[in-house]
Amino acid sequence: MRFLSLILLMMTPLAYVSAQKDSVWHMVDTLQQRFYVIQKVERDGEKLPEIEIKEVTISGERKFFTGFQLWKYERLVYNVKKAYPYSIIVRDKLKDVNAALEKLPDDKERKKYIKDIEKQVFKDYENDMKEMTVTQGMILIRLIDRETQNTSYDLIKEYRGKITAAFWQGIARLFGTNLKEEYDPVGDDFLIEMIIAEIDAGRL
Repeated sequence: MRFLSLILLMMTPLAYVSAQKDSVWHMVDTLQQRFYVIQKVERDGEKLPEIEIKEVTISGERKFFTGFQLWKYERLVYNVKKAYPYSIIVRDKLKDVNAALEKLPDDKERKKYIKDIEKQVFKDYENDMKEMTVTQGMILIRLIDRETQNTSYDLIKEYRGKITAAFWQGIARLFGTNLKEEYDPVGDDFLIEMIIAEIDAGRL
């Protein structure tokens, strides 16, 4: 859907990633498995070593679907697997882009930097975004909020301005999408959260 690709590409400062991202992620994952950073943390007047460990999610008994419910669940798995990697890109690159913007001397240079990023991302990702379905785009919008703690509307507003954000929100609403959607892992998005846990654990 072209309208969806345009909306998502409005967030190009967050979506820029190199062609080598897969190999880099693999290297980072490997290093994280082999090395641990011990930090000295003072508690009650005493300094103790601490290691940051990954969050562990404990869920109840898995629900098994049959018939039409199984088909819907499998479609949801398919759509989440399509959208989730892009939300990770947004999350990981948000910090890098913000750091780059902070080093630029003025608003003129920042605007130029953002426009340059936009051109590159349109070149690299427009076809990928155009191939996304509306459902996948809606999931991506929610997952961006999950990964960045900011709605897509807020991100567009921050990087492109309030008028641009309002414009694309209006276009999104015409197609039944809402850029202000927030992720709800214990409510409407509980199944998505379960699927992501399975993906992260390597079971999907």
